[in-house]
Amino acid sequence: MRQKARKSFYVLFIFLNGLTSSGQVAHNEMPADKKATRETTALYRNLKKLLSEGIMFGHQDDLAYGVGWKYEPGRSDIKDVTGDYPAVYGFELGRLEVDKPVNLDSVPFDKMKSFIRDAYDRGGVITLSWHLNNPLTGQTAWDPAAGTVAAILPGGEKNDLYKTWLDKVAAFMLDLKGKQGEYIPIIFRPFHELNGDWFWWGGKNCTPAELKQLYQFTESYLRDKKNVHNLLYAYNTDKFYSTEEYVKKYPGDDWVDVIGFDIYQANNTASNEDFIKYSRDMLAKLDSIATEHKKIPALTEFGYNGLKDSLWWTKTFLKAMGPYKISYALAWRNAGFRNADQYEFYAPYRGQASANDFVEFYKNEKTLFQKDVEGKKLYE
Repeated sequence: MRQKARKSFYVLFIFLNGLTSSGQVAHNEMPADKKATRETTALYRNLKKLLSEGIMFGHQDDLAYGVGWKYEPGRSDIKDVTGDYPAVYGFELGRLEVDKPVNLDSVPFDKMKSFIRDAYDRGGVITLSWHLNNPLTGQTAWDPAAGTVAAILPGGEKNDLYKTWLDKVAAFMLDLKGKQGEYIPIIFRPFHELNGDWFWWGGKNCTPAELKQLYQFTESYLRDKKNVHNLLYAYNTDKFYSTEEYVKKYPGDDWVDVIGFDIYQANNTASNEDFIKYSRDMLAKLDSIATEHKKIPALTEFGYNGLKDSLWWTKTFLKAMGPYKISYALAWRNAGFRNADQYEFYAPYRGQASANDFVEFYKNEKTLFQKDVEGKKLYE
């Protein structure tokens, strides 16, 4: 286990005789779902406690593929570089709703379930996003047809269709079980980047009232109709410039556990200072919002495609995080190269220009990886 200059931190929960996660604790110590499973409630409380320890590093599709490889058991670009796995693992549900065997990034759903179980067995944290198709037009999530959100709300022409999609999400979540038969807790992140106009649920494509109702309907359907109680719910925007903009479509404290935003650096090193400035501005606002609403703050997506700056991790990203407490930061996926000019990777791989600097980032006392969290017993 790697050594870091920090005090040892131990999480202890004593479950008294007869105590369950059904509400016999203070309200603000419980997730939005008051019937959340014991493991899900423990994760919620431990994520709050872990804020004082540092930032968990996460990576999208980390176990599925990396630059130059796919579906090699136990492999990870992060592990190739550091000898350790991320603390947080992101995966994607898009296309599950239309019965495809693989998601929109071509990851088979059966393999995804296996990756999730592996990550959970190591004590890692799992988060799922959902780029669901447009239920009104049948096109992708990036088809911002007017009236889509209204169409899937109760009374809308596509509400019944949307409920069948939620049935499939529920079945997926309820099939995620640990070795003792317990449901694996998931941070579920629907309707992300909701202030941007590129998704059918985002920006000017629906009213704030419609988005709030959609978020609440989705959660209540999964929770109350389908008895899915292993989810923490995340609310996140893209870049934002005021507290008012951030909370404009916020569905309410009773519906949210994690709050965050997504930010990507432009593909040139000249943008380093802009990334630092905007990240710090937004993190300061997020910190205030999280404190006021008693939510878990996170950087729900970030990235700098191509990582052309060999010192980006320690000189830009760490600086951008500043003094702010966030639960985790999720780097986007390492899809690799199509050709010399077309590539997608947001974390280093072995031999990549920023790999050595990433090792220094890994060693920093502020960052948490798998070996740092596996002993924390986040689900107990």
